[in-house]
Amino acid sequence: MPHAVPAHRDPRAALQRGFLGRCPNCGEGRLFRAYLKVADHCPVCGEALHHHRADDAPAYFVILIVGHIVVPLVLAVETAFAPAYWVHLVLWFPLIVGLSLVLLQPVKGAIVGWQWAHFMHGFDPAAVPEDDPFAPRAAERER
Repeated sequence: MPHAVPAHRDPRAALQRGFLGRCPNCGEGRLFRAYLKVADHCPVCGEALHHHRADDAPAYFVILIVGHIVVPLVLAVETAFAPAYWVHLVLWFPLIVGLSLVLLQPVKGAIVGWQWAHFMHGFDPAAVPEDDPFAPRAAERER
């Protein structure tokens, strides 16, 4: 049974749209219905978005990004001024929390856009739904 080749989806556009909190398909509808809750469908084009499996990836990427921003600053301040520990706490704690909260939604949106662009986790229109207990397994479909 031949498989249809899905239409090309631009990963760069999908990443950018997701980062901006927009539907990776049309770029107009809102991707999130709450701070980190992805909408089930795009309100503009109707694209199903509930398939995403971002899981813990946004948090890992945010930790990586925030760490790469804050650690050099901490080292520079420590080397130049050697302030007391309470000064470090007052300086860096708000910055770390603020950056983390600001970046978490855009990073999650970009991950959802990436998954959509690469037909991952049910974003493939030709795929059998993952939650269908009666769907044939991949090995059975290829026979």
